[in-house]
Amino acid sequence: MRHSLPIVPQFYVTAPQPCPYLEGRLERKLFTALQGDNATALNDSLSQQGFRRSQNVLYRPSCTDCNACMSARIDVSKFTATKSQRRAARRNTHLKRRATSPWATEEQFDLFRRYLDSRHAEGGMADMDVFEFAAMIEETPIRSRVVEYSDQDNDQLIGVCLTDVLEDGVSMVYSFYDPKMSRTSLGTFLILDHIEIAREAGLPYVYLGYWVPGSQKMGYKAKFSGLEVFVGGRWQPMSDPEEFSEDHHPLSSPPIAEQVANIALPEVRGRKV
Repeated sequence: MRHSLPIVPQFYVTAPQPCPYLEGRLERKLFTALQGDNATALNDSLSQQGFRRSQNVLYRPSCTDCNACMSARIDVSKFTATKSQRRAARRNTHLKRRATSPWATEEQFDLFRRYLDSRHAEGGMADMDVFEFAAMIEETPIRSRVVEYSDQDNDQLIGVCLTDVLEDGVSMVYSFYDPKMSRTSLGTFLILDHIEIAREAGLPYVYLGYWVPGSQKMGYKAKFSGLEVFVGGRWQPMSDPEEFSEDHHPLSSPPIAEQVANIALPEVRGRKV
């Protein structure tokens, strides 16, 4: 007979460090390695449970005194663009999209550095060099793409998004763009175009990373209709961001052992026994 066995990864917890989103807070992450023949199944399953990928690691916030970070995704079938989002789409009609294999280039890195220096000069990635950038792009054990956006007239690279292809959607792992193009709402356009990419592929969701109430860096995600957040072990529609303000969440997380025990793992076909 044949039977299925669960994939049993090992989970770990990072040491507390300053939160990049909320001043005066400490962040801690629950994480596991993403490797081996079952990497795709594990990534798909844990992404549906609020985890994010960074190179060969899957992680989820597990802070001791704060539950503000919530994984967010857009239900493509329920998304309707606002007037400002339609304007953002029109402002960027001169851009052409090209999806490539996850391979880093000097042109991408130059754009990445200009973006960081302008938008996140004090962030945790501010000192990233070209080798670390290449690792961020290229070290992926799953199906990933680099989606480039260039000017149709001069072929100048304007924006880039490292995108994972999941069984139920596309995940925007990290995006960056020419800071001079902020006036065209290019960041909004990248999300809008990934909604279109998901539609073209027949995939139901666009995973955006984390939405953090009270953080200006993450507030823009709440402006997209069809948004869902992962709270209390399930995805919940966000009709009103105020309903998910930090006041509505406990100030302590469950014990790590309980968190790990509640993670649903995928199954893999076993050998005959």
